[in-house]
Amino acid sequence: MTQPAQGTAPQQQESVWDYPRPPRLEPVTERLRVTFAGRTLAETEAGFRVLETSHPPAYYFPPDSVERDFLVLAPGRSHCEYKGRARYWSLQLPSGQRAERVAWSYPEPTHAFAAIADHFAFYASRVESCWVGEERVRPQEGDFYGGWITARIAGPFKGGPGTFGW
Repeated sequence: MTQPAQGTAPQQQESVWDYPRPPRLEPVTERLRVTFAGRTLAETEAGFRVLETSHPPAYYFPPDSVERDFLVLAPGRSHCEYKGRARYWSLQLPSGQRAERVAWSYPEPTHAFAAIADHFAFYASRVESCWVGEERVRPQEGDFYGGWITARIAGPFKGGPGTFGW
C-alpha cells in the first residue's frame, strides 16, 4: 500500500500527516459554533479536537453548549478502536426541519478519551455551517468522517474517492 504524497504546508499551517496515530485529544479555547436553519445549535470556547493522521480535526462540544432539545437519537452505532462506541444524533427543529445523523457522541469513551464523554461532534456537511473562530469550515469529503477543514491545515485528507486504503 502506498501512502499519498504529503502536502507542503506553509509555516502557519499544520499538516494532517504530522498528526499522530493513535489520535491525540487536545482542548480548544477558540470559539466553535454550529448553525442550522439560521439558528445556533452549538457554541463553546471549551471544546476539544481530535487529531489523527490524514484527517482534518474533529471538534467536540460539551453537552451544556449544545441545544440538545433538538437532537434525537438516530439508529445505528459504530466503533472506533481508539475512542470506543459512538452513537449518532439527528436534528429535529420545532419548524419541522430535520437533518439526519448530524452529530455523534461517545457516551462511554475509552480511558484516553474520557474528557469527551457525552460531548457532541458535528458533520459540517449536514448542517448549515460550522465555525472555528471567525472561519467557516469546509467538510471533510465522504459520508463517514466528520473532520473540519480550515485554512490552518494542509492535506491531502482521507475521505475522498480512492482514499479508503490509506
